[in-house]
Amino acid sequence: MVPDPIGVDSLRRVLVVKLRHHGDVLLASPVFRVLAARAPEAEIDALVYADTRDMLAGHPDVSRIHGIDREWKRQGLLVQARHEAALLTALRERRYQLIVHLTEHWRGAWLAQLLRPRWSVAPARPGWAWNAAFSHRFPRPRGTPRHAVEANLDALRRVGLYPEPAEKRLVMVPGPEAEARVDALLAQDGLAPRGFLQFHPTSRWLFKAWTDERNAELLQRLVRDGHRVVVTGAPSARERAIVARILERAAVPVTDLSGTLTLREMGALAARARLFFGVDSAPMHIAAAMGTPVVALFGPSGEREWGPWMVPHRVVAGPQPCRPCGNDGCGGGKVSECLTGLAVDEAHAAINDLLAQS
Repeated sequence: MVPDPIGVDSLRRVLVVKLRHHGDVLLASPVFRVLAARAPEAEIDALVYADTRDMLAGHPDVSRIHGIDREWKRQGLLVQARHEAALLTALRERRYQLIVHLTEHWRGAWLAQLLRPRWSVAPARPGWAWNAAFSHRFPRPRGTPRHAVEANLDALRRVGLYPEPAEKRLVMVPGPEAEARVDALLAQDGLAPRGFLQFHPTSRWLFKAWTDERNAELLQRLVRDGHRVVVTGAPSARERAIVARILERAAVPVTDLSGTLTLREMGALAARARLFFGVDSAPMHIAAAMGTPVVALFGPSGEREWGPWMVPHRVVAGPQPCRPCGNDGCGGGKVSECLTGLAVDEAHAAINDLLAQS
């Protein structure tokens, strides 16, 4: 490893690469804030999957967002090669002095070799080709789990850029269009800011989901407690079907916005909610980014690495010694018993406790 820090004063353009899912990209948002604070003259760009760009759109410290369409590889080698060449040309034109690669994705090493920045930093991993691609490598946490936000910031610590506590907060900017649409939707149902709870029971990963029966019972309890509830979910047919089953079983009056909101509109809604309840998911991280108190159910994923960040919260999780295992359900069966076995009483008590203290 190279022990010396980089020359911050000479930085004019930086590329941060985060090729992961929506929540992962949002958890990298503090990296841009720290870079902007330490190198105020630099333009800081992002390279993400195209469908995750809304996680960083409007971020005041992001100059440009370059996107990679996940569908390129399904369109044939010729189409993919054409897109890859155009992307490489656009990146070369920016003449980056620093590349911050936040995952072990092979594309980061490829870009570091082709773009030839003065400095480049990435997670340490075996292999001479990987190590030769980067001027700096940072170790992954060992032993006690480390939150993903801190793990991302380790890339900057490795090159001598240390974050201040306030710079570690998540950053998401819904934007005026998203805010206006959400305000209009809430007004239709007579809902005022901080006058409702956001209920997000679904995930694209089934092994992170609670049962329909328990979601429905909790929803009934919240409405009986006198809360107005807005239900959200992703637009996929599978998640909309899950929400429909829960609402049919609960049979209580709610505002159902599932499948109708963009990611930025989800942020605008969360900012107006009194509390967010749901599973470990991108919307949970969005709520945390907006400063909304969060009650989250955790099963096979670890709350120490992925829990609500820098916001009042409660985590409801089982006592099983095997969790967090990171598996897609017990035995790979898509059902996580540490999660499905959580009692409604636990979730209800956590919500009441957080509401009382928020």
